[in-house]
Amino acid sequence: MARPERLQKYIARCGAASRRAAEELILSGRVRVNKQVVTELGTKVDSDNDKVFLDGTRLLPEKKLYYIMLNKPKGYIATAKDERDRPTVTELVADIDARLYPVGRLDYLSEGLLFLTNDGDFAYRLTHPAQHVAKKYQVVVSGIPEFEDIKKLRAGVDIGGYVTAPARVDLAKTEERTAQLNITLTEGKNRQIRKMCEAVGFPVLRLKRVSVGGVALGNLPLGKWRHLTEAEQKLLCGGDKNDNDKNGRRQNRHS
Repeated sequence: MARPERLQKYIARCGAASRRAAEELILSGRVRVNKQVVTELGTKVDSDNDKVFLDGTRLLPEKKLYYIMLNKPKGYIATAKDERDRPTVTELVADIDARLYPVGRLDYLSEGLLFLTNDGDFAYRLTHPAQHVAKKYQVVVSGIPEFEDIKKLRAGVDIGGYVTAPARVDLAKTEERTAQLNITLTEGKNRQIRKMCEAVGFPVLRLKRVSVGGVALGNLPLGKWRHLTEAEQKLLCGGDKNDNDKNGRRQNRHS
């Protein structure tokens, strides 16, 4: 007999959304339990007796969970669908027979490491602000920052009504008119690094995420994906995920 669980956790377990996104679905009135629309976040459901629907479609728990690393190219939206009909990252993993969604943000003009999954709890652990998951970026900016500029970025800057948390910022290399910064954040506001660099006078020319939670992008080709290894899954969320051990040992070269 199944134990009652919070509705948003059940939705996440069904692979429909992360737990945080599931909360928004509930509050917006898109979720129905049996014959009643539910908007209370504290609602609990029993998977043996209750039927849960999202936009009229019944949700059932995923039988197989996927944990995917993608090297996202520029020009793709990190969502499952886009209202403006732009390419989405899910198109790059279309040969996986599961409903996957991206974990966290990586904007349209940025590239690099992005996780996709159908495990809402996995996504929740990586995106909830309380987790302070470290994300490292290689950032090419226009101009050569001085040490005082680096200090400001490290301490936190105002990006329009919000002062960023302290970050690790290092000047990696310089060229005639550009510089590469290595920036590590433990928060993830919308377009945060671009806004931070603009705030100190150095617009971003290129932004690439190279690691999340200690898991590095490595030499995965642009636009390609692979399964996370069991060791990487444990590093990211501390859990023992055995389902994908076999899948995680082989890099997939499909686009």
